[in-house]
Amino acid sequence: MGMRVLFYLVFYPMSLLPLWVLYGIAYIFYLVVNYIIRYRRHIITQNLKRAFPEKSEREIASLRRKYYLHLSQIAAEMLKMLTLSRKKVMKRYRCENPEVVNRFYDEGKSVILMSSHYNNWEWMILSLPMQFKHAGVGVGKANSNKVFEILINRARTRYGTVVVFADHVRELFHDREQNRELTTYMMLSDQSPNNMNKSYKTLFLNQPSGMIYGAEYFARKHDIPVVYYEVIKERIGHYKIVNQIITEKPTELENGGIIKQYTRLLEETIRRQPEFWLWSHRRWKHKVNLEDCK
Repeated sequence: MGMRVLFYLVFYPMSLLPLWVLYGIAYIFYLVVNYIIRYRRHIITQNLKRAFPEKSEREIASLRRKYYLHLSQIAAEMLKMLTLSRKKVMKRYRCENPEVVNRFYDEGKSVILMSSHYNNWEWMILSLPMQFKHAGVGVGKANSNKVFEILINRARTRYGTVVVFADHVRELFHDREQNRELTTYMMLSDQSPNNMNKSYKTLFLNQPSGMIYGAEYFARKHDIPVVYYEVIKERIGHYKIVNQIITEKPTELENGGIIKQYTRLLEETIRRQPEFWLWSHRRWKHKVNLEDCK
């Protein structure tokens, strides 16, 4: 009940404010989380030090401040997502080379889009059916707060995207591919795996890491091309999407080949502008032996 009241009496009315006003509020929020609350400061600092052992304490502190500011701006953009019009979202969130994905629609194929919690991922969920010819499906993890999950998914799906969680993803892939419903499956594959035994072990940002294997599993099972998309922040509130094919024929790659290429591309993205990745999660909470990495 409390979450519903907060959503409709606070979040929704605030989302009607112009983005520049929300960014002003976000800056105050940034000052609070950085200097007063110090939100997950230890986790963020530890993650940054592990990923960039070559950086000095001063450089780590600078990256942390930039991350807090970015996180505050993402919160404002998530809030605006509740009321952002089709026209405005497509003006602020544009795909540079949609033809990379649309070609597969013309060939009668679905596509798996692999990316991460880098820059604004929520606007991608919102605009997915508008970016490409395919129907759009966002595959993700369920939220622990079920009321919040229901409310935020109303915003995510209001332009046609379908959101599905892990417990239903197998049947969704099966049904859509059996019925030849051409789909772009958006899969953010940078979370910590729930089941480490099913993860792909590799070095990622200098750390032995378990990477979620789901995208590769479904690509192989249903012979679906895989595309990596990078979200680039051009300026505050404006992003461009750049697509790059990982493979058109997943069954012809060695086992783990898709995840290996994705990991390399994601690491290149993060190293270019590390402050835009989601550092406040416990990235390496599961221990992975170096000798298990490929």
